Amino acid sequence: MSLRLAHTADLDPADLDAVHALLHGAFGDDLTDADWEHGLGGVHALVRDEAGLAAHGSVVMRRARYRGAWLRVGYVEAVAVRADVRRRGLGGQVMAALERYVERAYDLGALGASDDGALLYAARGWQCWPGRISALSPDRGIVRLAEEEGCLFVRPGLAGVLDPAHELVFDWRDGDVL
Repeated sequence: MSLRLAHTADLDPADLDAVHALLHGAFGDDLTDADWEHGLGGVHALVRDEAGLAAHGSVVMRRARYRGAWLRVGYVEAVAVRADVRRRGLGGQVMAALERYVERAYDLGALGASDDGALLYAARGWQCWPGRISALSPDRGIVRLAEEEGCLFVRPGLAGVLDPAHELVFDWRDGDVL
């Protein structure tokens, strides 16, 4: 198995097709065009084996307001492992590579977790954000994302540990905001 780190700009069309196929295999029809786009524009961790792409994840920059200041957030997206190689540590390899970027280049790490994914992230030290979560809507101002509370996991970056008594207000994006 080999791990490769590359920015989206350094991935060729075949790499991107393989990532898209892996994500479609993992998430099926739940993978929307917006979900696909959310994972682009940052650093990708790709694990390959003799059968092809076995695991993937990316970290992209987002913004979140916290206590009146905008933080640079390393937002983890598009984490998936091919079905035939799950439970062999590949998700952990992908996350370890991405966590290095989060901890050294961003004020905060964040990700939206499914129930299955939450187990991996919690085991790696990511914490479920117990505070309020909102987003800056393009037409309604700050909108609370109550349905996302309990699904957002964070990891300290350059800003250190944040106090959940203060809300996080994320930048808006098409599709799922978080």
